[in-house]
Amino acid sequence: MVTGWRYRVVSAVGTALLVVVAVLAANHSLLQSTFTTVVPLFSRLEPTVLGGSSLWWALVLSVFAIVGSVWPLYKPQPRRILDTVFCVQKRVLVGGLALATLGYFQWSHRLPRATLVMAIGFLMVSLPVWFLLIRARPTNADGRTVIVGDDLAQIEHVAPTIDSSVVGYLCPTVTGPRGGSVAVPEADETVIPDGGIELHHNGLDALEDGSDQAGPIDALSRLGGLSRLEDVLVEYDIDTVVLAFRQADRAEFFGALDVCHEYGVNAKVHRKYADSVLVSEGDVGELVDVDLEPWDPLDHLFKRLFDVAFAGTGLLVLAPLIVAISVAIKIDDGGSILYRQERTAVFGESFPVYKFRSMIENAESKTGATISEEDAGGVDPRVTRVGRVLRKTHLDEIPQLWSILAGDMSVVGPRPERPELDSEIQNDGVDWEKRWFVKPGLTGLAQINDITGHEPVKKLRYDLEYVRRQSFWFDVKIVIRQVWKVLSDLKEFASDE
Repeated sequence: MVTGWRYRVVSAVGTALLVVVAVLAANHSLLQSTFTTVVPLFSRLEPTVLGGSSLWWALVLSVFAIVGSVWPLYKPQPRRILDTVFCVQKRVLVGGLALATLGYFQWSHRLPRATLVMAIGFLMVSLPVWFLLIRARPTNADGRTVIVGDDLAQIEHVAPTIDSSVVGYLCPTVTGPRGGSVAVPEADETVIPDGGIELHHNGLDALEDGSDQAGPIDALSRLGGLSRLEDVLVEYDIDTVVLAFRQADRAEFFGALDVCHEYGVNAKVHRKYADSVLVSEGDVGELVDVDLEPWDPLDHLFKRLFDVAFAGTGLLVLAPLIVAISVAIKIDDGGSILYRQERTAVFGESFPVYKFRSMIENAESKTGATISEEDAGGVDPRVTRVGRVLRKTHLDEIPQLWSILAGDMSVVGPRPERPELDSEIQNDGVDWEKRWFVKPGLTGLAQINDITGHEPVKKLRYDLEYVRRQSFWFDVKIVIRQVWKVLSDLKEFASDE
């Protein structure tokens, strides 16, 4: 099993060779005639055999398109069989679409349609097989392991639970079991770039309380600070990293995950310290796997394209309704049309959210109340006549389509809350910040299940479930359910009136 840079070279070279074989095979006259005759769906394709410079350009473009589209597979990441197959096939399809687009718009040499279809079909089967043969397989045997963290108490707790060979641990400074400093002789330390200290002996000479009793951590070598993680992974040929951070939402934690993902190394955390957003499903035992595979860039692209298409179409189709609502608000009390409020975005940042004003102008300042536009019920005396209709029909949310178009929000994601409400919920002991890992949305899993910010524990559970399961098709399902819910509310409102 090849690993590291050898895997990258072997996977890329193998992909290029398979592309060349696929194009040459698809360019064979006998195979083209058989394909266009036997397969009824492609009977209208004309057999076209390339030669000379045309064949050369077809090979170059095909290698460039497919090898480039499959680049995420060149990292030696431990993937399951079906994950590998689907990821490769999706990437091959993207490369084929790129070749078809180049030919269609005549930006370069055009591959004959029969050649293109046959070559992509061949690669959809052969490339997954190739990556399955050389892939880094997830195994129960963790091999060589290193512990990385900033909490010696947690490092000491998880060390005995590791069955594989532990080569040592990394932490940014020499800290005690509860975060206190440990004195070490100057002769035995070397300052490294991230402020950590690299020790030249095994274990620690003293614990925080000054005792010299040996613990699990005394048998481990401290390999340096967090900045040495990449060097340690290569130098010691590490298979698994066990994370032991006091807070799983810190930049150091995600930095370590990023390095593990880059080098194709398994990452684990102790179940006691596991973050439900990151831990893979179905794990048992004290140490559980962290799901390192981020959203594929294509999924990010599809999500953003969906957001833009949804918001742009919505604003265009609803333009007459937007004008009518604006006029109605002005006629009702002559106040401002839009209501602006700061909401929390990704990683705790804030951004402005706009809604059609449904309460009297400056309702909070006039009444001395802290209830916002979103929190006030339909029977609140501050809600205007037009506002009552807007709230019941969810039409007051239409201006947020602009926030989606601008990129501050997504169509689907955790519903953004007011910063002050976020602070209150966190003060109550709810790990609310875990929902900040993704862009906030117009609707979400909590909204279609009628869970609001007044039930923070339930809402957090649904939001984390979305963060874990998010995908383009999952977003589509949520949007369909939300649209159905809005239509049901409109029907109910019409019947009440």
